[in-house]
Amino acid sequence: MSTIHLHRTTTSTPEQYLAGLTDFGPGRSKLFGNSADDYLKVHSRGPSQADVTEGSGGIWERLHYDWSNPNHVVLTTTDSNIWGGASGHTYNFTRKPGGSTDIDVTVVREGKNLKGRVLGFVLGTIGKGVLDKAFANSVTAIEARNAA
Repeated sequence: MSTIHLHRTTTSTPEQYLAGLTDFGPGRSKLFGNSADDYLKVHSRGPSQADVTEGSGGIWERLHYDWSNPNHVVLTTTDSNIWGGASGHTYNFTRKPGGSTDIDVTVVREGKNLKGRVLGFVLGTIGKGVLDKAFANSVTAIEARNAA
């Protein structure tokens, strides 16, 4: 099992980033590159939670999104072709003086098969940069969306 911690400071408010994170419409891949539109399926959505399948490149996962606490958003993997166990993402938002926001993300990857275990190991070691780049891209894309 790999646990990866990521951090960024953004000009977006927690509400703006959360709006992007929970936008499951067409074009989601412009905000989150690992969420291709052809994989995206919203099974259900409520005021503070959603059940969504997303992925790309042959890897998919079904996630339960819970944003009942908008400063602590939890995405729990409920099904996947490679992830299982404790897999998921946790976003913590901290408002900073001057209007910026610190975003701390914890990604847990527990492989449920050989492919998942190998990919989880790679992500936890030399592959952390790939996740960090994808996260940085999402922060930049949401900032640009809010500036428009």
